[in-house]
Amino acid sequence: MEKLTKLFLFTLLIFGVTFTSCQKEEEIFIDETNEETITANSVLANLLIRTSQNSGSIDDIIDGNSCVSVKFPVTVIANGQEVILTDEDDLDIVEAIFNQFPNDIDTLEIVFPITVILDDYTEVVVNSQAELDALIAACESSGGDDSISCLDFEYPITFFIFDNNQQQTGTVTVNNDLELYLFLNGLGDDDYFSIDYPINVILDDNSVVTVTNNAQLQQLIDDCENNSGSNDPIDPVVFEQNLTNGVWYITYFFDDFDETDNYNGYEFSFATDNTAQATNGTNTVPGTWMFEGGSTPDLVLFFGTNSPFDELDDDWDIIEATNDIIRLRDESGDGSIDYLTFERTPPTGGGGNTNALITELTTGVWYVNLLDDDGNIETCDYVDYVFTYNLNGTATAISSSTTVNGFWSVEVDDGVLNLILNFDITADPNFDDINDDWDVSSFNSNLISLLDVSGGGGGTDILEFGRSPATGCGGGGGGTAQALIDTLEDGQWFVAQYLDDGIDETIDYNGYTLTFNTGGTVVATNGTNTFNGTWAVTGTTNLDLVLDFGTQFPFDEFNDDWDVLNFTSTLVELEDVSGGGGGTDNLTFQKL
Repeated sequence: MEKLTKLFLFTLLIFGVTFTSCQKEEEIFIDETNEETITANSVLANLLIRTSQNSGSIDDIIDGNSCVSVKFPVTVIANGQEVILTDEDDLDIVEAIFNQFPNDIDTLEIVFPITVILDDYTEVVVNSQAELDALIAACESSGGDDSISCLDFEYPITFFIFDNNQQQTGTVTVNNDLELYLFLNGLGDDDYFSIDYPINVILDDNSVVTVTNNAQLQQLIDDCENNSGSNDPIDPVVFEQNLTNGVWYITYFFDDFDETDNYNGYEFSFATDNTAQATNGTNTVPGTWMFEGGSTPDLVLFFGTNSPFDELDDDWDIIEATNDIIRLRDESGDGSIDYLTFERTPPTGGGGNTNALITELTTGVWYVNLLDDDGNIETCDYVDYVFTYNLNGTATAISSSTTVNGFWSVEVDDGVLNLILNFDITADPNFDDINDDWDVSSFNSNLISLLDVSGGGGGTDILEFGRSPATGCGGGGGGTAQALIDTLEDGQWFVAQYLDDGIDETIDYNGYTLTFNTGGTVVATNGTNTFNGTWAVTGTTNLDLVLDFGTQFPFDEFNDDWDVLNFTSTLVELEDVSGGGGGTDNLTFQKL
């Protein structure tokens, strides 16, 4: 491995440290017994150095250690998704990806080269994971991270400097941790300094303490270090306060299927003596709870052996815990994952079609029949893959040469049914376009139609899964004009989806069946209303389906020359892009 070159930073003037010469006609003397005077090698000086060191713990989710921190920006691949992190705030993006699928194995790959910062602010360029591992191993073998990161100082802070002749030689004002670290490490054994009190210290809980002397400052740092030795992600005191304060409601319980409705109307309360109860006003179920700390904290619940409360009896991993929400998960012996969420307000409704979608999704295999990425048809990127969705939340997409593993979940967000997909993009980067939180437009046993509208005036993406492989990529549907004609004339059809420039208007056609007759006539009827129109298939390679219902609402919306994206014996997928920068309409017919 190439020798790592350290970029030494010790130049106080570069970082704006203000040093003012204070040689005066009247010398200022110090009393060596003055407890407010600090020597460069004193206990307090050492604590200040350790507090001002670069702490590598803030980005442990990226580099997995506290010896170094990464210098932003840095690119990572989190659970198969490439993310560019520009600052510390972007670490929340990685955490959100990890939390999106609590049942997966979280993976993170760093895109090298990167620059890391050591505890003394030395910057080192690292070209591979092996180099990073070696750097971390060297740090840990020499004692590991020694920094104190449980408090911060409010800057600026001013110091008075004295020499060993007890004469004040100047003042130094520092404006951040780096300047403080460089100042303290630049002092000699014969240098003395004192702090211009008062100063403010910010603790881990964001409270601010005003410090007025050395003894108070040293005690504050000592207490902070002694009480923060644990790396537990959940503070047990705060967790118990939140859990035992007020009542909670189960807003989500998933055990292969959404079973939240089983607990509707029940209020859950947890007492400080580790007892618990669930009550709906007429029925009360007693229980117990216990918090178990550590790097993977658990909430242990027991509500007896009666259904459905016995489903809650388990050692639940705590994913998230605040005063407003507690999210839990538990891995069963068969590898399936159960989820449990408590919130402060009752759920506004049950899972709706959640279980029906899960049943269809996990029954049989699926194929991508359409991927419209904001007008770009990318169906052919997936035409060779067979998709299987398992009840335990895992998924596979298998072609003759590649297997892509992934995860899925079904959620209801603001009343909208969502299918969340996350496939590994290292095996096939094209799957990055499938990874998203998709709104479920419609679904049945043969078709799942999904929609994603980007925020901020972005485009509309459409993803459709069917039971048969797509017959072609790009335009034309992959078959001949006569094949499409024969398909349409064979049986009755219904509107599975109609998106008018991204707006789902499928409901306008619910209950209608369409019959495409030989000779070019088409009839749409719901038993009460009947609309007559005409149809024709044009083109040879790139097929169009031409529809005309005149002025008959709502079928006049279909009057257009529709591009045929794909068709099978049971599905016809169409698209129309308006001219002059207009929108994109999508129409899908499915056979009854």
